[in-house]
Amino acid sequence: MPLKGIPQTISPELLYALASMGHGDEIVLADSNFPSDSIARVNGARLISCDGLPIPRLLRQILKLFPLDQYVAQPVALMDLVESDKKKGIDVPIWNEYKQIVGDNVQFEMVERFQFYERAKKCFAVVRTGEGAIYANIILKKGVIPKKSAKNEHDDDAE
Repeated sequence: MPLKGIPQTISPELLYALASMGHGDEIVLADSNFPSDSIARVNGARLISCDGLPIPRLLRQILKLFPLDQYVAQPVALMDLVESDKKKGIDVPIWNEYKQIVGDNVQFEMVERFQFYERAKKCFAVVRTGEGAIYANIILKKGVIPKKSAKNEHDDDAE
């Protein structure tokens, strides 16, 4: 059963993972070609299935629930093109879509493919999606959610 204010694209398992993450924890939103199962298994990360969902749709909803880390220069990481694809001039339109969703003021880190895999092995969770775009994998670093001021601390209790 859905909850108020929680988008239906955010499954209970994903919601639990997002709420359990602490400041600086990272989560991978993996495209359908990413080795999600094997990457998650390495260090016991949660593998969350969001099969059928495109990453941009999921990204929009996740960013409504937690901020990106404002204490690092690049709180978002993308898997960079391999050298042969760079030479071919491969275009990755989904990156522009991510930048529109995240905002122009957020810097993206470009991470070499195998370094991206190694970093993903250390993530809190790996979210397997149905995204079919090439080079669509993205890592998000969770930021701090400030405590409400004492004056506003109990505003939620009144509802």
